[in-house]
Amino acid sequence: MRPRLATRSARLVLAAAVVTALAATTACGPEDPSETGAAAPSASTSASTSASASTEGTESGESSDGKGEAVAPAGDKSGYGQSCGTNDLDFTVTWEAQPISHYLVTAKAKSSITCYLDVNTPSVSFGSGADGVASPVGQGGEDPIKLSGTSVAYAGINPKTTEGEGGKQFEHVIIATSEDDPDPAEVELPDAPTVDKPIVTNWSTKRDEVIPRIV
Repeated sequence: MRPRLATRSARLVLAAAVVTALAATTACGPEDPSETGAAAPSASTSASTSASASTEGTESGESSDGKGEAVAPAGDKSGYGQSCGTNDLDFTVTWEAQPISHYLVTAKAKSSITCYLDVNTPSVSFGSGADGVASPVGQGGEDPIKLSGTSVAYAGINPKTTEGEGGKQFEHVIIATSEDDPDPAEVELPDAPTVDKPIVTNWSTKRDEVIPRIV
């Protein structure tokens, strides 16, 4: 019977040794926290803090370099959609004999300018006196007229609507896009007409709509 008891005792001793070894391994684990993943929360916290700081900088209007520089909007649309001032346009005046005698004003936008004639009737006068101001007759008219590139607008002027010899002669006509335009244009006429109670039409893109008549 002794051999069996000895074998059984040896097995108990071996089992006790294994349990002791496992207990020692658990109690004396590695001292370096990086080997167990203990440093991972620290890295996560750092990344979270960095992201938070970046978000705060963006919300406060600062760029990523902390200088707070604003980004310029893309596409410069200056000059588009503006009202035509007199100095935005080039004017020519020609004499038209048919179907009735009158002066034809042609307005064209200067190079690189796009604008709108949103005041339907040009301001036209001969000299500085009130008697030289042309009265609008309401003919033609498109509102507004876009001027850009080769597009043009027309207006018609009749410098004398009275009978007889009355009136004054002028060599230039003063044209503006509105009555309060601070920079009217003085355009040389093809001749020196006699002016008395002049009239002017509205702007139009069609020449046959700007033949000035008293109606």
